[in-house]
Amino acid sequence: MRALAKTRREPGLELVQRPVPVPGPGDVLLKMEAASICGTDLHLFRWDPWASEIVKPPVVLGHELAGRVVAMGAGVTRVAEGDLVGVESHIVDGTCAQCRRGDRHLCRNLKVIGAHVDGGFAEYVVIPEANAIESNGLDPAVVALQEPMGNAVHAAFVEPIEGRTVLVTGCGPIGLCAVGIARAAGAAKVIATDTEEYRLDLARGMGADLALDARDAGTVDRIRTATDGDGVEVVLEMSGAQAALDQALAAITRGGRISLLGIFPEPVRVDLSDFVIQKGLRIYGIYGRRIYDTWERTQALLRSGSLDVTPIITHRFDLADWERAFDLIGSRHAGKVVLLP
Repeated sequence: MRALAKTRREPGLELVQRPVPVPGPGDVLLKMEAASICGTDLHLFRWDPWASEIVKPPVVLGHELAGRVVAMGAGVTRVAEGDLVGVESHIVDGTCAQCRRGDRHLCRNLKVIGAHVDGGFAEYVVIPEANAIESNGLDPAVVALQEPMGNAVHAAFVEPIEGRTVLVTGCGPIGLCAVGIARAAGAAKVIATDTEEYRLDLARGMGADLALDARDAGTVDRIRTATDGDGVEVVLEMSGAQAALDQALAAITRGGRISLLGIFPEPVRVDLSDFVIQKGLRIYGIYGRRIYDTWERTQALLRSGSLDVTPIITHRFDLADWERAFDLIGSRHAGKVVLLP
């Protein structure tokens, strides 16, 4: 089978031939129908210092997946051949202190599909049955999108969001999901910032009341004006950029909360005294999705019809065209880019 793998500890990927994997006990074999590219995959492609600490080549990338069950190992009972499923990308041990207290997404011995074990940028992939998520009749590309969308759901709903004014900093695919989620959840006002007009247009299409260029020196003032001088009550930080965090801390109201999801490539500088302590802020570090509570919330939003994420899916490529797909992701002139194995 064809597979897109990180084969060496250096920039780049390689389209290789691999044997079709065989499911072991408790595993299922999926024939891939859609696998979308994540910002994490771009980090792994570029092989920056963060990526080099995460992955030990060789490994097939791809963790945002949708595939059809074509074979099952012994003991599989919940899914059946022919089922289209999404994939929870985090494989947990179920025995560590974090798993036992219900925080499986923070498992101390976590393995990530497409980083620590072979992923879905391939024609076939093996996953644990426990990681197979019902597709609910959705388009395969949307089924795959549920994995990153779940990050935004987790970030948004760590506290109540309805009736609040919300700022989303960074309008990549997860940020765009966050805009739509905030709108569907009944936020009083949704403001989005980014540095690319292309992405700001997508944010408007997902329901942002105000989409602002983060490079504009007047952006914080415009956010305050839009919130009657008070500042936003909720920030969903999706960019991992120091400048975005600075704007968020300046634009948030006293007693507000920030959900931090974006990964910062370098240590950040924060004036804790003025912008956190004296403002009485609550800051949440968001990692992955709560398993499986977040998946249920994500699916409920999609089933309800209150949230349409198809505008976020802007490009689809055959696996053979992976270089064009990664170039497009790197250009930031795309929403979610999907590979079709």
